[in-house]
Amino acid sequence: MSQIPDAPLGETPAPAAPQPAQQPQVQAPQVKVDDSKLVAMYANFCRVTGTPEELIIDFGLNPQPFGVPTEPVVVSQRIVTNFYTAKRLLAALQLTIQRHEAAFGVLETDVQKRVVPSMRRQP
Repeated sequence: MSQIPDAPLGETPAPAAPQPAQQPQVQAPQVKVDDSKLVAMYANFCRVTGTPEELIIDFGLNPQPFGVPTEPVVVSQRIVTNFYTAKRLLAALQLTIQRHEAAFGVLETDVQKRVVPSMRRQP
């Protein structure tokens, strides 16, 4: 038997607001990652190639980041992955870049648009 809260004489208590159906909380499984053998490297060069089954991403260091390099770019890391993992990586990178740009402003990838012309001295 349910209990009705006390109400002043002559009044009936207001019906309680309907409660939303409680959905069971689904938690994403936690993936354990062992990064004890991780080696961090810097790259300012990226080349993407592939086959119908795999995507190949090479990372390296371009010693001449402006203009066409006269020295070879040394590729130091290669990631070979399937297209499903590449698509998940793309989504994660897009979300990360969107959050960064929302906090710090748009990232201009065209170097020529970022270069500020220097003021020349007049003789």
